[in-house]
Amino acid sequence: MPFLVRSEKRPLPGRFVLPALAACSGLLFAGSEGGDYGPLPPVGSSNISIADPVVKRPSTTPCEIVLLDDMTFDDYSPRPYTFAPPPGCPAPWSKVVLTLDASVTAGIQYDRTGSLWMGGVNIYFGTTSEPATNYSPSWHVERDLTDYTALFTSPQSGQALIGNTVNAQYTGVIHGTATLQFYPVSAADPAPVVPDRVIPLGSDPVGATVDLADATQTLGQPLALPTNIERAYVDLVAESQGGDEFWWSCMPDDVAAITGDCPGTAFREVELGVDGQPAAVAPIYPWVYTGGVQPNLWIPTPGLQTLNFRAWRANLTPFAGVLGDGAPHTVSLGVYNAHDHFATTATLLLYLDAGITQVGGGVTTNTIAPPAPVVTSTFDADGIGTATVASNRRFTVAGYVLTSHGRVDTSIEQTFAFETTTTYPDASTETLTQRTTVDTTTTVTEADGGAVTRTDEHVAYPFSFDYLGSPGIDFDQRLVHNLATTVAGAAGFASRLSDHVATHYQGAAASRHGQQEYDYSDSTGACYSRAITSAANKLATVVDGASCEVLADTIFGDGFDGVN
Repeated sequence: MPFLVRSEKRPLPGRFVLPALAACSGLLFAGSEGGDYGPLPPVGSSNISIADPVVKRPSTTPCEIVLLDDMTFDDYSPRPYTFAPPPGCPAPWSKVVLTLDASVTAGIQYDRTGSLWMGGVNIYFGTTSEPATNYSPSWHVERDLTDYTALFTSPQSGQALIGNTVNAQYTGVIHGTATLQFYPVSAADPAPVVPDRVIPLGSDPVGATVDLADATQTLGQPLALPTNIERAYVDLVAESQGGDEFWWSCMPDDVAAITGDCPGTAFREVELGVDGQPAAVAPIYPWVYTGGVQPNLWIPTPGLQTLNFRAWRANLTPFAGVLGDGAPHTVSLGVYNAHDHFATTATLLLYLDAGITQVGGGVTTNTIAPPAPVVTSTFDADGIGTATVASNRRFTVAGYVLTSHGRVDTSIEQTFAFETTTTYPDASTETLTQRTTVDTTTTVTEADGGAVTRTDEHVAYPFSFDYLGSPGIDFDQRLVHNLATTVAGAAGFASRLSDHVATHYQGAAASRHGQQEYDYSDSTGACYSRAITSAANKLATVVDGASCEVLADTIFGDGFDGVN
């Protein structure tokens, strides 16, 4: 113990790589939840195989801007680029889509963190796939950036960042192409309502993640904001790195001193503030990168979101009246209980009231209190036992804005529940189960007793890891996202999403098998269902649409309450 092998996003002294592996080495942006079926490599291929949908496209022909054209990443220098809006293709657009195609040459190389920036704003964040001496993976990911339309209406400077060591030992070279597609509006594909301002919380004018070394550090800066803010949101990502890469496996300090695990328990969360006051809380997804623990686990299917992180969208609308008062304000975030590095990025999205120059308003309720995780442990001096860390709390944040169309009240009630249990039943076996759930009810009351819109949202991150000895390894990752709205008491939009990856490795590539199942349905009748399986590091089966009848029944037949 421990059995975890880091995948080196950044160099850190004192960490280790097992000799047997060294040679091999909340929700947005991951595409449309109910998007289109993308192509997969043929059955029998070892190339990257992901069940996630690609972004659903409008019927119009897009205008394209190439940001990076087969760019080589073989050092730690930024790859700068300039952007100008597509000529003859002005905003508004019905959709804006970022496509990324990447590859890494066969050889020895770690997986690497990749990010793409424009005007200081993050437009992509993820990691690369780890190659092997006889394995050169390539992959394609997409992001729906329509909400970032305001960023693309003027020229910008940007850069791509993939720090990569290439030398006599680490030989894998990464290549990448990035393209923005702008879809013109049409009668069938009108322009959606999008934020009026897109503002990075970081101070870098071109863009870069902010590395939070521990829980005392924050991302944020004083901002001069518009005075007519009606709604406000923050898109954020916190990527675990260094000694916190496997934060989900960390143990209480006294147990970690015996077992050799990372300290501080397995509880982490993102905490947002406005001018130093608590404003929102966000969970952290337990991402596992393709070099994590055992690289053969992730061929051909990586862990959930590994190549394309989902941002968490936090609702700061109760603070809109405060943020729009004309004074500078600091929106910041930190990672609770961080011990050794989280790379963070965050973007403020503002909807403005065109009918007024100065809103009023304020926060009426804020019951966010610091978390108080509870730790229980039965570990003995030999490192055998069970440790659990749990955090459960409920809070309400509410506020109002005096708009050109009257007072609008927003109330957000949230329940956060987190628990990780880790057991070492003997010196060669480890089992870990974790579950994070966030239940949110957002109620918006329009002016003068107008319509009341209620949104119920349930997000869950079930996760398990088993080290079975010599060296059997199991991972099971899920993402559940259910949503339901009512407007003036009448049912509105509802959707269900379940994404699941399970993988097993037993000492040789020939024994490796895994699966991913991605299922989505909503009340418009949209349905997406793809299941893939793999064996011996090759794609084995692909089945599309098999779950759609069952998924439709959960929306239309049995009703939907948004929190099951």
